[in-house]
Amino acid sequence: MTLIPYVGAEAFGRSARATLLARVLVGFALVALVLAAAAAARTPRTSEPPFLPAAAGGIVVLDLSASITSDTFSRIAETLRELVSRGGRYGLVVFSDDAYEAYPPGTPASALAPLIRYFSLPSTPTIGEQPTFPINPWSNSFTSGTQISAGLALAQSIEQADGIRHPEVLLISDLADDQSDIQRLISVLTGYKANHVLLRVIALNAAPNDQAFFAGLIGSATAVIPAQLSGPHPKAPAAPPSSFPSLLVVIAVAAAALLGINELRNAKLRFVEHAAQVTG
Repeated sequence: MTLIPYVGAEAFGRSARATLLARVLVGFALVALVLAAAAAARTPRTSEPPFLPAAAGGIVVLDLSASITSDTFSRIAETLRELVSRGGRYGLVVFSDDAYEAYPPGTPASALAPLIRYFSLPSTPTIGEQPTFPINPWSNSFTSGTQISAGLALAQSIEQADGIRHPEVLLISDLADDQSDIQRLISVLTGYKANHVLLRVIALNAAPNDQAFFAGLIGSATAVIPAQLSGPHPKAPAAPPSSFPSLLVVIAVAAAALLGINELRNAKLRFVEHAAQVTG
């Protein structure tokens, strides 16, 4: 076979080196996109987080009025347990027909753990006896009527006094407010809207009309989360709805585009020998 020298061979060498560099860079980019896609898939975003973000400043407002019975204790315990497991820092306001600050904003979530036992049945009940909830510190001296406005108003005033930039409140209540409190409750919730206070509600076996009324007042039905943990065989709460995985889609499109560019721009140059055909 006779080799024919080509004066432009050096240019092919430069192109080959540039192509190799481009293929390496595209390869690294594809690996990075695969890792990013894996990370995005492991941490899906939800459209409505059910609890307060684990940041200093949020306040839990707990209803301890006479209408809160043992039928709803399991849901209270589960909510407190969830807050403790998430960590972060929260304040705590408890209310009945009055309200007081139990923990200031910024208190570690672990401080809520001792309260869980008052809303949980004993894990080892006495043989021959029906398991009962422990007597809580509020039942004899604090529990009375229901003034939801008292708890929410106190929570807002605490956050304003602390200068919290993004005030957030989690109300845990059966929403069975006293009729005499309705007008003040409307006024307090109007202030929440005006001051951009994020309010979420754990509804403890709330009557449908009470839940609908409250959802109308706060202006977003999705902010009211129905309680599902009650009775002797509680069910796990439904997972919050997931938002569309936009980031994952963008990553997939970017990976596909890089693969296309790699095939179009960096394909290897191949020479094919053709045998001469002799026609007689």
